[in-house]
Amino acid sequence: VANEKQRRLLYNLEMEQMAKTAKALMEAVSHAKAPFTSATHLDHVRPMFKLVWTPLLAAYSVGLQNCDDTEVASLCLEGIRCAIRIACIFGMQLERDAYVQALARFSLLTASSSITEMKQKNIDTIKTLITVAHTDGNYLGNSWHEILKCISQLELAQLIGTGVKTRYLSGSGREREGSIRSYSSGGEEFMGLGLGNLVGSGADKRHMASIQESVGETSSQSVVVAVDRIFTGSTRLDGNAIDFVRWLCAVSMDELASPHHPRMFSLQKIVEISYYNMNRIRLQWSRIWQVIGDHFNKVGCNPNEDVAIFAVDSLRQLSMKFLEKGELANFRFQKDFLRPFEHIMKKNRSPTIRDMVIRCIAQMVNSQAGNIRSGWKNIFAVFHQAASDHDGNIVELAFQTTAHIVTNIFQQHFPAAIDSFQDAVKCLSEFACNVAFPDTSMEAIRLIRYCAKYVSERPQVLREYTSDDMNVAPGDRVWVRGWFPILFELSCIINRCKLDVRTRGLTVMFEIMKSYGHTFEKHWWQDLFRIVFRIFDNMKLPEQQTEKSEWMTTTCNHALYAICDVFTQFYEALNEILLPDIFAQLHWCVKQDNEQLARSGTNCLENLVILNGQKFSPEVWGQTCTCMLEIFKTTIPHVLLTWRPAGMEEDSAEKHLDLDLDHQSLSSMDKNASERGQSQFSNPTDESWKGGAYTNQKLFAGLLIKCVVQLELIQTIDNIVFYPATSKKEDAEHMAAAQRDALDADIHIDTEDQGMYKYMSSHHLFKLLDCLQESHSFSKAFNSNYEQRTVLWRAGFKGKSKPNLLKQETSSLACCLRILFRMYIDETRRDAWDAIQQRLLSVCSEALAYFITVNSESHREAWTNLLLLLLTKTLKISDEKFRTHASTYYPYLCEIMQFDLIPELRAVLRKFFLRIGVVFKICITEEQIRTAGTKLPSW
Repeated sequence: VANEKQRRLLYNLEMEQMAKTAKALMEAVSHAKAPFTSATHLDHVRPMFKLVWTPLLAAYSVGLQNCDDTEVASLCLEGIRCAIRIACIFGMQLERDAYVQALARFSLLTASSSITEMKQKNIDTIKTLITVAHTDGNYLGNSWHEILKCISQLELAQLIGTGVKTRYLSGSGREREGSIRSYSSGGEEFMGLGLGNLVGSGADKRHMASIQESVGETSSQSVVVAVDRIFTGSTRLDGNAIDFVRWLCAVSMDELASPHHPRMFSLQKIVEISYYNMNRIRLQWSRIWQVIGDHFNKVGCNPNEDVAIFAVDSLRQLSMKFLEKGELANFRFQKDFLRPFEHIMKKNRSPTIRDMVIRCIAQMVNSQAGNIRSGWKNIFAVFHQAASDHDGNIVELAFQTTAHIVTNIFQQHFPAAIDSFQDAVKCLSEFACNVAFPDTSMEAIRLIRYCAKYVSERPQVLREYTSDDMNVAPGDRVWVRGWFPILFELSCIINRCKLDVRTRGLTVMFEIMKSYGHTFEKHWWQDLFRIVFRIFDNMKLPEQQTEKSEWMTTTCNHALYAICDVFTQFYEALNEILLPDIFAQLHWCVKQDNEQLARSGTNCLENLVILNGQKFSPEVWGQTCTCMLEIFKTTIPHVLLTWRPAGMEEDSAEKHLDLDLDHQSLSSMDKNASERGQSQFSNPTDESWKGGAYTNQKLFAGLLIKCVVQLELIQTIDNIVFYPATSKKEDAEHMAAAQRDALDADIHIDTEDQGMYKYMSSHHLFKLLDCLQESHSFSKAFNSNYEQRTVLWRAGFKGKSKPNLLKQETSSLACCLRILFRMYIDETRRDAWDAIQQRLLSVCSEALAYFITVNSESHREAWTNLLLLLLTKTLKISDEKFRTHASTYYPYLCEIMQFDLIPELRAVLRKFFLRIGVVFKICITEEQIRTAGTKLPSW
């Protein structure tokens, strides 16, 4: 085509031609008669509407857009309303959403066009929108979003229309007071309403008046009432119309999103509809609350404190209302309803809000305690969160209410609170573990002790209570719901807290066991001691040496004695199930590198056996002796005999490891000396311990503790067999008798029959003798090994003299001799006399032979009491037995006479030789002289 003019001409011709053809075709068929079908069923509406909805929407939209005629606008709105109705009835979501969006757009509330252009037809559109919401609410689904957005913006328009907002907009009344506090909104909200220019320009009164006039009708009584009807009418929505609630929450989130001036219109409406719908059946209400509760979770954690306060206060009012209704048995809806408090307490770190939550819960407890059922769980969960707070007011307030619940409310409403009894105890435990408030900690432990009273007084209530989540045999319910939580939480306090609090926890834990243990089943005890033994679990101990040491010296020590007390009190119930565990635990304690704990281990073993030995069966005695044997074997410090310095400079070692272990302290191993040794051994912070010397120092400390344990065990065996202090008294009597030269007199110690000797079989006593002999042999080997003692002395294991194990050497043998001699004169053990005699002869002759080889004066002095014991005990046996012993010992005794002995020992030796004279008929006694009438030789 040549030019533009020709192109236009050809285009017009073509269009004319098309119009003529179309007209001709239409005229050609106009006379033909086509059948016309009438719709007879309402289902026919759906496909018909599906076909015509788009042109209809276009027609109504154009009509509303372009025409200001009220009648036309009214018809268009009516058409849209009916179209929405049809789309709703037939579940046509796309069509429904399109028409609702069109209505929303023409309301000018959410559109970008200025609110100042609002005319009557827009007001009518708003009314139509409200009508739709009112009549078709059940079917609106996601369209609720548009409607609720409009209603939210309508509220803003109403504020402008009524003049409330004008001061606020012009900047003269910036402070938020009265209703503005709830409904305040930032300038950016108004930008969407086309008012941004207005705010910036400081609008004059006339302009403002015209705006008020144009939006004034939105505040008319009819509109306000109609909007209210949507919310009050929410009760008529069926159970599936949950979209209404969901979108209301979404709009509320949008309103609150403004960082400076959040609005709370929709949040208020959420509170209102919660009130209105509270009487719905639980199934529907729980679905609604799922959405609303989640919304409150978010709003309660809003960074704007005003918003969070409003949310918490609204929750409080709703909760009060809801709790008034009470809760039927086996329902758990209070738990869901009160969960937002728990969430807010957990997530919101604002002290104001946390304090407010605690106060709200306290108010509920004080006014509605009788109606609370499953809600107790949430209440304790909130207090549990508060218990670990650092704010004194929050902790104090929460603790006061918790204490009130435990002491008063549980008293009246215990059956209702059983389900949350464990939560209550756990909550108290958390208070106890808050290190910042020691007084509260102590009081919390007292309240846990108080809780034990409920379990003890009302076991039947615990047995009868049935719960969905508990599959527990009726017989064990008291344990699982009552005793176990109490004792478990006390064990947690012991494992988590500082010394004074954990000591109190430990005391209360064992008090409860002693007070109520008579009601415990055997398998309950097993569960319980699993918890108790956690106290010793060294995996949980802190790594720092000082803390670990303090833990062992205090808590483990205390627990050990308490366990033995409980075991003694409930021996019949516990001996079958617990004795091996207790022995294992004692063994563990003795093996630790802590002298105090090691000593306690042996002391507890002693107490356990002395207090319960008369009830022991032969099997239990077997276990006890095996335990002692194992402890002996694992604590013999073999390394003392083999240790060599690993390329260490002896000079520096001597300089750094100056242990003041003089001869006296090592021979007596008294407590002070060993503590002195340990304190010098365990000082890793001192710079001088660096390198090899520190390793030696740790090793030596451990070896010293093993030496102490060996001594303690020897004493323990002596105390168990003969009863504490009996042997000491006997030694004193022997010494006194030797001084008076009255060895023939029968010595009887008042406590000697209280020992366990008579309850133990010979087989068990032989086992103990094996321990003692092994201990004696080791210490003798060490004391004879001068070279090794010198090496240790030079490496730092030294004092004024070389290290020795004199006390162990003598006390182990002394105990051995006492047991053997007691068995040797015991008529009930006649069948074992041969074995006893054999052992006795070998032990005594070895001992005497060794004594002769000893060079050191001080070493011989240490043996004085031992020799006194050996000779005195041998003098007490019958002539027939004496004959065998005397003939074996005679050469050794002759050798011993060369030494410088103390007078008492000389007196006993004299007696011994005189007896030899009589038994072997070497000399004539005074009696024989009297009978034979012969004269004594005059030597």
